[in-house]
Amino acid sequence: MSEVKYHIEMSKNKQPVDWKLLYSNVIDVFKKEKEIRPKTLGQKKFIDAVRKNEIVFVIGPAGTGKTYLAVAIALSALKSKSVNRIILVRPAVEAGESLGYLPGDLLEKIEPYFRPLYDAIYEMMPSEKFQKYMERGIIEIAPLAYMRGRTLNDSFIILDDAQNTTLGQMKMFLTRFGFGSKIIINGDITQIDLPRKDNSGLIKISKVLENIKGIEFIYLNDQDVVRHRLVQEIIRAYEREDLRNQEME
Repeated sequence: MSEVKYHIEMSKNKQPVDWKLLYSNVIDVFKKEKEIRPKTLGQKKFIDAVRKNEIVFVIGPAGTGKTYLAVAIALSALKSKSVNRIILVRPAVEAGESLGYLPGDLLEKIEPYFRPLYDAIYEMMPSEKFQKYMERGIIEIAPLAYMRGRTLNDSFIILDDAQNTTLGQMKMFLTRFGFGSKIIINGDITQIDLPRKDNSGLIKISKVLENIKGIEFIYLNDQDVVRHRLVQEIIRAYEREDLRNQEME
């Protein structure tokens, strides 16, 4: 149903979609019965960009499949032995709390922040295999602050919710990049939880890294939303409100 709606919308905007080309782009994950394909042109550009580049930034609103596709691409690379491990990274700032004050060990402290990544993995990999890979360090989760001082070779690294990194944290993270690795950095610049929104490293990074070969920026929009129709409508309503506020300033 969502694909039909997308096709109609693209036709209205005089943007014909080659459905055969779109759906031929299958991502092979650990569950044989699970076929991951791009559902929009923006998602296809995302997948193509990762295949051509070492570092890809994916910026777009909620519901556009940023995290889901990033996990699928990483698992596919691990399955094909293109990389030796997957590192899942997120900043832990949403709750406004220091990890040290949260109950439990490190894994228990950070687990809530990584739930979107876990949910995607469980759809694409048997749970027992996921647990086994976690125990062996083949799949690793790490708060952004714990990345300092590391160099990661032959790894697929996903930085999720990157809108909540500062420019300094973004620099620290990007300089962890090693030989044989790939990085996907996801974020939604309309949902920044930092005290100062203009301090987001994701907002400023495109100007810093423009025209560097091997790095590409992909921008998704409300047309790439693959959740419920209301999610798309909510995003558009907020965009209209932001535009009105800018005009009043």
